Amino acid sequence: MRIAAVALAAMLVGALGAPRTPAPSPASGPHAAGSRLPPSPDPADLVLRDGTVYTVDPRQPRAEAVAIRGGVIVFVGSSRGARAYVGPATRVVDLAGRTVVPGFTDAHAHLANIGLRELTLSLEGASGPADVARRLAVRVGRARPGEWITGRGWIETGWTPRRFLTRADLDPVSPDNPVFLTRADGHAGVANSAALREAGITRDTPAPEGGAILHDSAGEPTGMLVDSAKAAVESLIPPLDAKELERRLALGAERSVRVGWTEVQDAGGSWDEVEALRRLYAADRIKLRIYKAVYGPGPASRRLLAAGASVGEAEGRLTVRTIKVVMDGALGSRGAALLAPYSDDPDNLGHFITNLDSVPPMLREALRRGIQVEAHAIGDRANRVLLDAYAQAFAAVPPAKRRIPVPRWRVEHAQILDPADIPRFRRLGVIPSMQPSHAISDLHFAPSRLGMERLRGAYAWASLLRDGNIIAAGSDAPVERGEPMIEFYAAVARRDTAGWSGEGWHPEEAVTRQQALRMLTVWPAYAAFEEGWRGSIAAGKAADLTVLSGDLMQVPLPEILRLRAVMTVIGGEIAYEEAD
Repeated sequence: MRIAAVALAAMLVGALGAPRTPAPSPASGPHAAGSRLPPSPDPADLVLRDGTVYTVDPRQPRAEAVAIRGGVIVFVGSSRGARAYVGPATRVVDLAGRTVVPGFTDAHAHLANIGLRELTLSLEGASGPADVARRLAVRVGRARPGEWITGRGWIETGWTPRRFLTRADLDPVSPDNPVFLTRADGHAGVANSAALREAGITRDTPAPEGGAILHDSAGEPTGMLVDSAKAAVESLIPPLDAKELERRLALGAERSVRVGWTEVQDAGGSWDEVEALRRLYAADRIKLRIYKAVYGPGPASRRLLAAGASVGEAEGRLTVRTIKVVMDGALGSRGAALLAPYSDDPDNLGHFITNLDSVPPMLREALRRGIQVEAHAIGDRANRVLLDAYAQAFAAVPPAKRRIPVPRWRVEHAQILDPADIPRFRRLGVIPSMQPSHAISDLHFAPSRLGMERLRGAYAWASLLRDGNIIAAGSDAPVERGEPMIEFYAAVARRDTAGWSGEGWHPEEAVTRQQALRMLTVWPAYAAFEEGWRGSIAAGKAADLTVLSGDLMQVPLPEILRLRAVMTVIGGEIAYEEAD
């Protein structure tokens, strides 16, 4: 079952508004003798009834039932009213009180890397270097001589002592096979000695611009490579072939649907990924909606600027209209660009990854061509420089000269902001695209990186909302787990999953449950020019729904983390259903 023509047309209209199909009124109540009964509505394909429906539609915030026909919502209301839409071929799902919300959208994730996590050595939850070595040894035991071994997901914040991995942790279990294990944030990784030898990295190798090679007290490389320094090793890892790329994307999409996402806004990538997605959709191998960005400045962004946006391919499932710029590194690996030095590394201000001189011409051309820009900026210096660049581009290309007058450009992460820069988001019309789970992961190390004073502008969700902004919330999977309930919980609790929060963590920056629900539904839709046809539950909108095992708006905070998706509906099609 695919999205109907009305919803697809609405998507193409985008930000200008969407045509609505009014919900037929079911026949009900007594009628005077001789009066004509109103015609019965056409039967629906799918009816969900006897549930708790949070619509995120201010005209009708709550309901009990939803009816869907041709991939479009045709009725939202009472379970009794939904009976009029039940015909011989209608599938009726008794929700038994379970909760329905607009289909969750992950506003920032990396789909191919989610699939990679499912396929390679996972280091998530590793308790320390010894645990990493143990997992690595199992993988080495299955490897061919000389085969590269890669993995991802380790993070040192819960270890004792709290330190980065080094090649000395890896060499005893893999003296011959080259190994590269990426930190959870994706901005740093550790190589063993075999990998360093193949890359030609020695104590005399200079760090590249936008990166760092860490050294021990004797001046030898520890194996830790940060940001652009990773390229010397990563370039040696055998590249993916087309089938392997398709496999990763399909696995990432399947996993996303299973946890309740109906759309993933894929934050960066290549045209190879775009072409692989097109093949997957043509073969009906993925159901997930994907809003795809390609990296820039560079060949990929130049191709998008030349070709223009592609909106609503695969019957509304694939859009390619965005350039992703990576301004700086990550806070955990001390690569985020800060205005003042790291509190725990006084000689380090972090670094920029992208050549800043190459950004302004691309921004101006994007405005003229109607291409959206989203830029990774974590540190307060990176955010300020990015906002400056956006402001200069907006001044150079005023609305009358833009293909889209309000371009809805985004700042991805916006984690550390100088409080003076917070009002600039609203003034510029720039969307903060933030990942709540980063706050509850980073609270274990951010105070030591930043000191107490800079925490006032860290993960400042409520401050941005009070200024009149919206926030498009995502997960940054596989940096984080990539589960909607973790993101919702993090936004409203501002505590880690064990319920802990540290000194100076500003609990007043938590958001309400109503705000958190919008952050995961209608606001990401707005950030993708899609709010006219998806993001809330209303007649005429695409039937993208997430059904949850319990009421996320009512259960105690800790129980939010125990909720799960029991059904995911995309374009009226049940893309995932929990087995009985």
